Amino acid sequence: MSKPSYSVVVRVEPDGSPITIKGRDAWALVNLIEAGEKGCTPLTTPGPRWSGYVHKLRRAGLVVETIHENHSGPFPGSHARYVLRSRVVVLSEERAAA
Repeated sequence: MSKPSYSVVVRVEPDGSPITIKGRDAWALVNLIEAGEKGCTPLTTPGPRWSGYVHKLRRAGLVVETIHENHSGPFPGSHARYVLRSRVVVLSEERAAA
């Protein structure tokens, strides 16, 4: 049984070369693109390793801002909000089910 695959090819505006992002990193990038200025948090867009996805996206040349936010409730603390600051154009997106 093969794992589902997911990939997205983007170009950073105005004149970047195409970048191919695969797997969960692609999932995170698509969510960041769709979220726009409001960004994504592990609370609003659950994913097991947001910090890891963002690290890999940065290594690929994308600019992602980390905003630290406090939260209250029964388990007060802080969380990160990630906002894609690179202007990207999606050239292709592929989702293949297992």
